Amino acid sequence: MSRIGKKPVELPGGVSASVSGQTIEVKGPNGTRSFRATDDVTITVEDNTVSITPRGSSKRARQQWGMSRTQVANLVQGVTGGFTKELEIRGVGYRAALQGNALKLSLGYSHDVLYDIPEGIKVTCPKPTVIVVEGGDQQTVGQVAAEIRAWRKPEPYKGKGVRYKDEYVFQKAGKKK
Repeated sequence: MSRIGKKPVELPGGVSASVSGQTIEVKGPNGTRSFRATDDVTITVEDNTVSITPRGSSKRARQQWGMSRTQVANLVQGVTGGFTKELEIRGVGYRAALQGNALKLSLGYSHDVLYDIPEGIKVTCPKPTVIVVEGGDQQTVGQVAAEIRAWRKPEPYKGKGVRYKDEYVFQKAGKKK
């Protein structure tokens, strides 16, 4: 039995869900999101809850059960509150700024890096050393944050680079005489 799959997903006020075949569509204050489940699970909407049940006892059906429930829960969170990732920039002269629909990163290269912000994602820079990525799709928010971080990962000697807000970077000792 899937402990995650057994729990029904509660729909808060202002959020509605509709099922057509294996596709569930969730509408809320922040837009509409949909997810297509595999044929191994059944999705039902009753009152203000969405329930997912497996169609058999095969290993694949049990795997898809918990995963599908988590995807539906992420849809509900995406249309209500959305997802957020915060990045910090550390290093002398390293900074970020918004330039139209692009993020301008100064990361110690001979040129500034221009990162085009994808549709449906909101990027803000409250400080020159802080980047906040927000959106309704958890996968896209995480992908954008990972792509920004990939331009200059934190290095282990001084800790310079782009890191997630609560990321711990193990500091190595330098050369010893």
